[in-house]
Amino acid sequence: MTILITGASTGIGVSFAEEYAKRKHNLVLVARSEDKLQALAKRLSDAHGIVAQVFAQDLSKPNGAEKVVRFCDEKNLEIDLLVNNAGFGMLGEFLSHDVARLEEMVTLNALTLMKLSRLFATKFAERKSGGIINVASTAAFQPVPNMAVYAATKAFVLSFSEAIAFELKDKGIRVMALCPGGTDTPFFDNAQYERSKLMIPLEKPEDVVKTCIEGYERGETVVVSGAMNKLMVNSSRFVPRSLVTAIAGSIFKK
Repeated sequence: MTILITGASTGIGVSFAEEYAKRKHNLVLVARSEDKLQALAKRLSDAHGIVAQVFAQDLSKPNGAEKVVRFCDEKNLEIDLLVNNAGFGMLGEFLSHDVARLEEMVTLNALTLMKLSRLFATKFAERKSGGIINVASTAAFQPVPNMAVYAATKAFVLSFSEAIAFELKDKGIRVMALCPGGTDTPFFDNAQYERSKLMIPLEKPEDVVKTCIEGYERGETVVVSGAMNKLMVNSSRFVPRSLVTAIAGSIFKK
């Protein structure tokens, strides 16, 4: 079994690579940083005797998805599971952000994820076998002022994943959306957010990944990691949406 992981150089992406390598699956690791990918590939190959290939690509740029597929085709790599993990967020009011940077976020978090899903699902359908794990977020369940575009992209990922999971199940393709809450990764540092403002403790990325894989193997379509995150997501359904938005905005106020 060969698994392709985007955003594989840090955080949850590294934990996906480590966990699947332990399970003796071959890997295709995709991210911007070739040095980090090469170091990770060597470490996992040496430790677990698997084949880990590397493709350095900035997926926030146009045609990144097509380049990933072309790499796999040129290497004659048959992907069995696609893990769309790459993404980033920015903290601050909508009008404070550079439009070009917002476009890169939408491209990476939503457009490239959709295109990779489409391109690999075509191959999976031909074989009547394959799977897709799309990393969304608990931010997908409500608007988040001060992270408006990020949360909107994750809402897209959640809705998109649920819809195509229904469409593709009869073609032998499993699709799942993973919705982590706050996780101990470089995400918050990159977004310039003080972790102490979060209402619940950060999860470990390896725990998020284990929860994800268990849910995927059970055939679940949406997995929210962490008991507190599940409680918050479910309780928000019984609270006025305006109040949920106000609370989220206060938590993520810069």
